Amino acid sequence: MVIPPSFVSAADAVAAVSRVLPEGQKPADARLGALRTLNDAYHPWNPPASKEAWEAERDRIRERLLVSLGLWPMPPKTPLNPVIYGKIDRDDYTIEKVYFASLPGHYVTGNLYRPKNVSGKIPGVLNPHGHWANGRFYDAGEAAAKKQVEKGAEKFLETGARYPLQAKLAGIARLGCTVFFYDMVGYADSKPVEHRNGFFDLDAAQRQQNWMGLQTWNSIRALDFLLSLPEVDASRIGVTGASGGGTQTFILGAIDPRPTASFPAVMVGTAMQGGCVCENAPYLRVGINNVAITSLFAPKPLAMSGADDWTKEIETKGLPEMQRVWSFYGQTDNVYAKAFPQFEHNYNQVAREMMYAWFNKHLKLNLPEPVLERDMKPVPPAELSVWDAEHPLPTDTASVDGVKAYLTKVSNDQFAALLPKDAAGVAEYRRVVGAAARVMLDSGVPSPDDIAVVTEVPRSGGDDFRLHKLTITRAGAKEEVPVVAIVPPSFNGQAVLWLNDRGKSHLFGDDGKPTAEVKRLLTAGLGVVGADVFQTGEFVAEPGKNPRSDFKDKFVGYPFCYNRPLLSHRVHDILTVLGAMKKRPEITTIHLIGTGDSAGTWALLARALAGDLVSKTVVDVRGFGFSKITDPTDPQFLPGALKYGGLGGLAALAAPANLTIAGSDGIPEAELQPLAVMNKIANGRLVLKAGSLSADAAAEWLLK
Repeated sequence: MVIPPSFVSAADAVAAVSRVLPEGQKPADARLGALRTLNDAYHPWNPPASKEAWEAERDRIRERLLVSLGLWPMPPKTPLNPVIYGKIDRDDYTIEKVYFASLPGHYVTGNLYRPKNVSGKIPGVLNPHGHWANGRFYDAGEAAAKKQVEKGAEKFLETGARYPLQAKLAGIARLGCTVFFYDMVGYADSKPVEHRNGFFDLDAAQRQQNWMGLQTWNSIRALDFLLSLPEVDASRIGVTGASGGGTQTFILGAIDPRPTASFPAVMVGTAMQGGCVCENAPYLRVGINNVAITSLFAPKPLAMSGADDWTKEIETKGLPEMQRVWSFYGQTDNVYAKAFPQFEHNYNQVAREMMYAWFNKHLKLNLPEPVLERDMKPVPPAELSVWDAEHPLPTDTASVDGVKAYLTKVSNDQFAALLPKDAAGVAEYRRVVGAAARVMLDSGVPSPDDIAVVTEVPRSGGDDFRLHKLTITRAGAKEEVPVVAIVPPSFNGQAVLWLNDRGKSHLFGDDGKPTAEVKRLLTAGLGVVGADVFQTGEFVAEPGKNPRSDFKDKFVGYPFCYNRPLLSHRVHDILTVLGAMKKRPEITTIHLIGTGDSAGTWALLARALAGDLVSKTVVDVRGFGFSKITDPTDPQFLPGALKYGGLGGLAALAAPANLTIAGSDGIPEAELQPLAVMNKIANGRLVLKAGSLSADAAAEWLLK
């Protein structure tokens, strides 16, 4: 019931009529709780119940990975121009030095171990980096080596215990495989781009450029190099690495179909997910964990070792979920894990021999079991270095700024090529940018079956309108979005979702009655719906701003690896409300209005993902553009937005749409162009209004 203003203050009158929940009560929404962090004790993931549901989720996860790593779409593969030289001879294998350009001016460096006396094609094994001191040149030292032998982790004091990385490479070569061991960015010979410096800036975040993406690209190109070797059998490709190299192992297996057997050591688990900047990127683990990502390798053979670290529970937390995925293909024997809690974080001889047995079986090496590691003659680390007087660092070597500039140019060129010229171009634009938008913002309007009413307050009102109050959620989501709907007695089937920074209270005046502009719509027979999307209205837990991580907070890849940006939550809630409106059979037509300081942007981006559900859209974006953002705590910050054309690039997904955009005069031209091009080709109706839009003008534009 509307409360007469003579008895209460204007603010109380508005609050009373618009409030859904009891005063002082916040929505029962999990998003108001603590943010996820990489150091959470438990990162759960529950696989889908069927093969069909899993394969749909698998495709969504793969999209997420590629967008997160800045590899959607993939950069062009430029010539590697590999250089192989400096052969070192050992009893039954050789070691060579290698470098090649994964990008123009960015060189991957490493060592190539090859077995002697090769006849015919043999397997190839890729060995990504790990965070070992000095990387490929790692020397544990005498004291540490002695402790490893005493613990039973190693057998050979002066060789495997002191040089475990060399022992691993020698061991794989002795299996009869060619193996390439390459540097992580910033380690050993790969120094021009520092490992933990260079991608902290806001522009890199807005273009989805990060260490993990660069290293994953290096892994893809390293696999290209390995497959270019004449002796390597493309049908038998193994990948193994520990710790950070374990991360690269399972990431590569998730996005590249070419590996056929995998062994990520001491990395996969449900506890800490990877502590370095090279293991985190925006959107990467939102709603998922490393177990889910690793499961994309199914049903191919994959084994994992664990230790007394974040992987110690892999046999009971992680492996069972993966076995369920592999069971969809009848291949549960193809996934295996064994933890060795008596050892600290490692890739020691015990784990290495487990890996040898796995590759022996699944790379079809046919060696007698057990496959035990033999002693070897280590190479002094300095002699493994790629760069020397005859092979200096190439003169075209790029700094991190040069790498970012190249990636930006490639990205801009790829986006420009996506701008459509015909119907086929429209479809391709939607395929590429639509996938990115699904990761960055939301997957679209939920189906009616996925919408549920959490609470519903008995309707009130009078002769002029009926007032409905409720909170809604999506199936399986611990969410609660407060909503009001104002329905005239002469409702004609058309309903307007009107969004504002103030939330649903903006629909009511100081007297607690609908505002003049809302009454105008009601008089025309339209219903008006308002919602408190995340961190607005009675959905406020704290002032709306994006989270920053307390851990190395310069890098946005930490908080946004596990948590959606604030803008994404708001777009998500708008789509939830649209889904609820779609579910109501009496609503035949849905319109959308967005006014206020920021809600026009939320509404426009939600409209981009709403398909043909929304008829007319009127928004005031107040000159906003993602390129204007200067701080990642900005509530409008959206990592990756500029890679896909900014505001207009994402909004172009709405085409063909009946779209009126006010405040267009301040939108940067580069961000406005994609929307104009797309709408023209798709035969949409786009009206751009330079100035801002009053609430009354918004209602007038909608009724035109």
